[in-house]
Amino acid sequence: MYDPTVARLTYRALLGRRRALILFSLPVLLIGIAALVRGFTGADDQVAVDVLGGFALATMVPLIGVIAGTGAIGPEIDDGSVVYLLSKPLKRPTIIVTKLTVAIAVTMAFSAIPTFIAGMILNGNGQQIAVAYTVAALVGSIAYAALFLLLGTVTKHAVVFGLVYALVWETLFGSLVEGARTLSVQQWSLAVAQKVAGGDLVASDVGLPAAVALLVVVTVLATWYAGQKLRTLTLAGDE
Repeated sequence: MYDPTVARLTYRALLGRRRALILFSLPVLLIGIAALVRGFTGADDQVAVDVLGGFALATMVPLIGVIAGTGAIGPEIDDGSVVYLLSKPLKRPTIIVTKLTVAIAVTMAFSAIPTFIAGMILNGNGQQIAVAYTVAALVGSIAYAALFLLLGTVTKHAVVFGLVYALVWETLFGSLVEGARTLSVQQWSLAVAQKVAGGDLVASDVGLPAAVALLVVVTVLATWYAGQKLRTLTLAGDE
């Protein structure tokens, strides 16, 4: 269920000059904000939660997921080059799982690592906040990558729809509208962070069992349906 050649080509596509510049800019911005905040406020647990929750988890992680998830397969479908990949003797689930693995790895690397660094800068991992949000970024990366990889297979406007989801649903509604919070990857990830941190500083509107179940279900269903869409593309090409 994993092909090294497909993985290598996907890594090369995702880490090309243009995407790499965007991928690096968000972590650099987060770390820069953390350094400035620490300089002005000193080590403060609540400020660390505000920065890591408000920017890292609510904005940076989903945006990186959009770039990695849609970029793993969307451009190949858009320009038609996916036909060459589909002509190889590879099972379609293998292609999807390989590309998802790469998208998850890239999303984790460019979100979890800078989140941990920013957390250490902000309060030196006081109250386990840096570790908690790092774990949240890791589990969130899996669901986001799967969702946005699926978007890349179902629409040519995957980046647009992905940005709408990341910036409007996750950042705005997922943070402010109570009913929408329970249907937010951000809140599911926060439930995991809350368990790691303990105490009252990190909080989620979703219980941990439900959050874990939803993260697994969304990831599995998105991966499965992406595979089905790829099968459809193959049949269309054969016709």
